[in-house]
Parts: sequence; C-alpha cells; structure tokens
Amino acid sequence: MENKDLKRKALLGILISVVALALIFYFTETKVTWRAIFKAKIQFLVLALFFQFIFWLFWAVRIRYLTKHLGKEITLSYAFEVTLASGFLAAITPSSAGGEPLRVKMLYDAGVGAGESTAIVLVERILDAIFFSIALPIFVIFTGFSLKLGMEVGCVFAFSLLGFLIFLWLLLKKPDRLLTLSYKIEKIVAKFSKKRAEGLAEKLKEEMIAFRDALAMLAKKPLCAVVSLFFTVAIWIPEFLIPSAILEAFGCKPYFLYSITAQLLLVVISLLPLTPGASGIAEFGMSYLYSNFVPNHIIGILTVLWRFITYYLNLIAGFFVIKKRYVDIER
Repeated sequence: MENKDLKRKALLGILISVVALALIFYFTETKVTWRAIFKAKIQFLVLALFFQFIFWLFWAVRIRYLTKHLGKEITLSYAFEVTLASGFLAAITPSSAGGEPLRVKMLYDAGVGAGESTAIVLVERILDAIFFSIALPIFVIFTGFSLKLGMEVGCVFAFSLLGFLIFLWLLLKKPDRLLTLSYKIEKIVAKFSKKRAEGLAEKLKEEMIAFRDALAMLAKKPLCAVVSLFFTVAIWIPEFLIPSAILEAFGCKPYFLYSITAQLLLVVISLLPLTPGASGIAEFGMSYLYSNFVPNHIIGILTVLWRFITYYLNLIAGFFVIKKRYVDIER
C-alpha cells in the first residue's frame, strides 16, 4: 500500500469531483443559493451527518454478525474501522472495487481465514445486490420517476446478479472444479515467477474449500440471511435519507420517495468503472435526477453537501484509520 499511489488516486478523485461540483454550482441560480445557505436549519444538517454515521455503524454490525456466524469473533470497534478503511479505498477506485480487498485483508489480520474473509465480503456484496434488485424496481414503479431508465438499470442489475449466482453455484457445486481452478491459477503465476508459484495450488485449494464451506454454512442458516438482510436495509435507508435531510435544512420538501428512488439509481449507475469513486458521474447524475423535482437554486448546494457527507467524509475518516493501521501509508 504505497503512500504516493494512494495520494495520487485520492487527489484524482477529489479533483474530478471538485470540478464537477464547481460546474453544477456555476450553472444554478447562485444568488438565490447563497440566500438559502444563510437561512439553513443546522439541526437538519446535523441529522444528515448522523445518517452517515448510522450507515457506517450498521455496515460494521453486519460485518461483525457475519463473522460471528462463521465461529470467529471481532469487536464492533474493529468492524467499524474495517468499514471506514474500506470506504476510503472504495472512494478512490472505479466501481468502489478497492473496498472489498481491504475488508478481506483486515478480517484476515484479525484472525479470520482468507477463504472465510472472502466469503464474508462476497456475501455482503450479494446482500447489497439483492436489496437493490428488489428495491429499485419497486420504488421506480411506485413513484413512476425515471421509469424507463430505472427499469433498464434494474433489469441489467438483476440479470447480472442472477448470472453471477449461477456461476458461483456451478463453481462451488463440485470440489474438483475448485482444484482445477487453483492449478490453472498456479500455471499462470508460474509463467511470471516459478518461485511464487511453488505450492500455490495447494494453498489456493485450501482457501477455496474454506471459502466454499463458509458460504455453505451461511447459506444453511435462514435466520442469518433474514437478519443480514435487515442490517442491509438498515445500512442503505439512512444513507438515502441524507438528501432529504439536506432539503429540509433549506426549507424544501424532503421528497422522500423520489429521493430514495434517485439514490437507488445513483448507486447502481456509480458502479460503472469509469472514474475513481464515481467522481463526476455521481455529481452530474445527482444534479440531473434531482433537477426533476427540486428547485434549481437548491441543486448546487444539495449536491455539494451530499457529496461532502457521503464521499469526502469517507475519504477523511478512512484515511486516518489506514494511517493508524498500516505504517506504509506514512512513508
């Protein structure tokens, strides 16, 4: 984990985000916006920050809960650090892809096996995907907001999830497939480094079997699935209420249903692997979707505050956790 590489990626994401926010702010009714800012109700902005904290907290609770069901034990405070640190990596990588490997590493550092850690993170992704596959079509149909775009995005997302689950089932159905895959990976690695490839297949096989067993253990516990889905809902709903709290702060209607629908669309669209942390995509997507039901003079400040709370705070909080845990970032 190189300090320069992390800083470069973080700065790139921040730069793209700042430019996008500046453009959005410039093309909205700036004079009216400043008047609205001076009349803001601070208690609702504090509420928006609290919603972000609840998002982090329930993510940590879910990690700890899944870990416990595999017979491992981590503290809630450590799970909270895992959440914050992975949020930093997610914020500087396309599709938020950097968050998952770091969560696996931090769980492994806490004594959870590599295969089991991978299974926990994969189950988290599946839970999120199930939530979005169900919630997005329901909210889009119920509100009628961006119906065509919402249904197209929802269908692509649902079919991708189904295809992934089928692939996972076929891969894990027979242990022989895991063994074959591990030896193929060893051959690929051997082309670059024979020393690193020595014994790699056996190590991979052990971790893959542990991964399969962990998935099977979690899948055989219906109560675990139900509780984990509850935590998943508890993670995302507060996050989606942040724009409504900001709107209330500036004397606007909260537009709960429209706002949650827009947030669902934004999260799925932000998975496009184009920019670090979906910088630019998130800001312009936010302004476009909310311009359908929010006064023009509020769009700029709404987008700025929303992005600060949901993106910049992840960068700030996550950076300090990584700095505390991994010495390399200080070098």
